[in-house]
Amino acid sequence: MKLFNTMTMKKEEFVPIEEGKVRMYACGPTVYNYIHVGNARPIIMFDVLRRYLEYRGYDVTFVQNFTDVDDKIINRAAEEGISSEEVARKYIDEYFTDAKGLGVRPATIHPKATENIREIIDMVQTLVDKGYAYAVDGDVYYRTAKFTDYGKLSHQPLEDLQAGARIDVSDVKENPMDFALWKAAKPGEPSWDSPWGPGRPGWHIECSAMSTRYLGKTIDIHCGGQDLIFPHHENEIAQSEAANGQKFVNYWVHNGFISIDNKKMSKSLGNFFTVREAAEAYGYSTIRMFMLMSHYRSPLNYSGEILLQAQNGLERIRTCRENLAFLADNGAEGEMKPEERAFTESFGGYRDRFVAAMEDDFNTADAISVIFELVREANSASASDKAPTRALCAETLRFLDELTGVLGLLYGGDEADDGFAEKVESLIAQRAEARKAKNWAEADRLRDEIKAMGVILEDTPQGAKWKKA
Repeated sequence: MKLFNTMTMKKEEFVPIEEGKVRMYACGPTVYNYIHVGNARPIIMFDVLRRYLEYRGYDVTFVQNFTDVDDKIINRAAEEGISSEEVARKYIDEYFTDAKGLGVRPATIHPKATENIREIIDMVQTLVDKGYAYAVDGDVYYRTAKFTDYGKLSHQPLEDLQAGARIDVSDVKENPMDFALWKAAKPGEPSWDSPWGPGRPGWHIECSAMSTRYLGKTIDIHCGGQDLIFPHHENEIAQSEAANGQKFVNYWVHNGFISIDNKKMSKSLGNFFTVREAAEAYGYSTIRMFMLMSHYRSPLNYSGEILLQAQNGLERIRTCRENLAFLADNGAEGEMKPEERAFTESFGGYRDRFVAAMEDDFNTADAISVIFELVREANSASASDKAPTRALCAETLRFLDELTGVLGLLYGGDEADDGFAEKVESLIAQRAEARKAKNWAEADRLRDEIKAMGVILEDTPQGAKWKKA
């Protein structure tokens, strides 16, 4: 498998540190609000990378953190009149609601900054002891000039970064580019005791401490959006490599930006959507499909037209699956016909092309194209006029589930129906009994009841099929 490594700016063959195992870290959200559409892209894309690595047989330890102490959280707590802990807890719960809806599996470990204060303080102390950090009036800053490789991820020297960056200017800093590792406590803010007095961690140090604790000093893959390359990931490298004395990450993987109707997503422009808002309009599964239809490193334009295209494409796949599932139970009995067997024998070719796409820097767009080809041929092979066998449909269904399962396409929150399917199936069975007894009035009544539930019912030679309108 080849991954584009931001550090080297080229695709590289992926070779894990330990054979058969992958240690992978993704920067999670700062939990002060609902996640937005821009947040959804890395969450979805790196869920797919993890799924694919597991599909290929790797044992993946995936860590995604929560920043649960931060200026934004403190400000939101003041606005809502509740504690910072309550704000963080509320929006962590909301994150998991959206992540589940998007079909994103929980990470192996979801550490919180506040649960790793001891590790953070220890790493800051190590940096102070090594001369990479200095304390001033309860604050501790990282000495960027001492780390000679600073800027290697963003491929710019320190002088250029300083010229182009928005810098938190402070008279107490030795260098304007120095950044906070530990912040002295302010009245009313959450704080912890430390060798430098009460305070709380800076943003960047959290990920360095947590990735070291849960994955070790050198990890295989570190993921995030392109907006995190500088300063966040650049600072993680400086902290981690200075403290631990060895390479921090072997493969840096970053996703591209999202724009709204061809304009940069921005709160100030009012073109900013939460995942919850987008899901109410289009469905969680559509959002996931929309993200996967483009290569993860490409810029992505969020628009109603493109989301409808994603929705229609997903419906094609879902309809094919529903048809196969129905015919796997209701199709013709007996062994597969020769032409059916020939079709199932072609699955190896589909799998090879799907894997080739994913091996090439996990190109989900090309992988979805393979799935669409499979759907088209599966629809033809299982057409009613061909009287397809149950065996054909069951085997095709298993294969379709295999490929869509790698991408997590069909099993997001939109499919959670709280017993809806069971109720529809029960009514269909009652209607079949009424028709068998020639109780046409009852059969019509049941059909109307099913229709009123927003269900389209189709009578076929194999029995009644249904789907949501």
